[in-house]
Amino acid sequence: MRTIQFREAICEAMSEEMRRDESIYLMGEEVAEYNGAYKASKGMLAEFGEKRVIDTPIAELGFTGIAVGSAMNGCRPIVEYMTFNFCLVGIDQIINNAAKMRQMTGGQFNVPIVFRGPTASAGQLGATHSQALENWFANTPGLKVVVPSNVYDAKGLLKSAIRDNDPVIFMESEQMYGDKGEVPDGEYTIPIGVADIKRAGTDVTIVSFGKIIKEAYIAADELAKEGISCEIIDLRTVRPMDNEAILTSVKKTNRLVILEEAWPFASISSEITYIVQEQAFDFLDAPIQRITTADTPAPYSPVLLKEWLPNANDVVKAVKKVMNK
Repeated sequence: MRTIQFREAICEAMSEEMRRDESIYLMGEEVAEYNGAYKASKGMLAEFGEKRVIDTPIAELGFTGIAVGSAMNGCRPIVEYMTFNFCLVGIDQIINNAAKMRQMTGGQFNVPIVFRGPTASAGQLGATHSQALENWFANTPGLKVVVPSNVYDAKGLLKSAIRDNDPVIFMESEQMYGDKGEVPDGEYTIPIGVADIKRAGTDVTIVSFGKIIKEAYIAADELAKEGISCEIIDLRTVRPMDNEAILTSVKKTNRLVILEEAWPFASISSEITYIVQEQAFDFLDAPIQRITTADTPAPYSPVLLKEWLPNANDVVKAVKKVMNK
């Protein structure tokens, strides 16, 4: 095992796959000459050349459409958005073309493409740069949605996403690119759609994904001091969702808390709540609790932003509520 940064895991995954398959290329703003806005494509232009590592204008609709068209004609593009907030300019190509082309052509065209970049908040970036849009994409049949929380998962899942024959939304975080973690020296992949139990526990299940799961770890450490054992499940993929992993855990612990960095209405946590009450209602000893951001646009003020975001203290309170403590 060796220790690398999150940004290096992303770069390694893309580079290894591009060496393996010449039909893969990377396209996006500042991915080439600048080595990526977050240095996640450092050195790739030098290795693969300007035909496979392509700087684009600030024109998400245009280069997203180019990528979808090229995927229909035998290429396997990786599209980087500086943040997923900016992909909204090109979302018509993702929702109406990439996600639907296979069905609308009766299976004549696959769209093997990865759309990747940061999601959710990253400090004082204002309301238009702080949105978590996982549930938007997860609501769309034809898209797979991956949201890794650590270095190991990011590399293995990105390699699987690049090899997938359907469009994959791969969501990262500006605040994770400097995170460090261990990865094997050799090649590995992680299957899409499989959750991971990060910590085994017996009293309550906490389900989360992406960078906000760090708050669950902090909360679990505090709760352990009071004798409360938390099982933490990292979804890793929100569509397809590993329902069985969630249900198996809830049937063991009989309590569920869901932590998500997104608005509450029609969220991923809402879907999980429905699935559990439908398929494991008799196993629940308390109502399900979910923790999300406040139901407002993200504030710029650091004081308000701190209150807007979910945190470990919120998790502790929710766990104690389901434990009747």
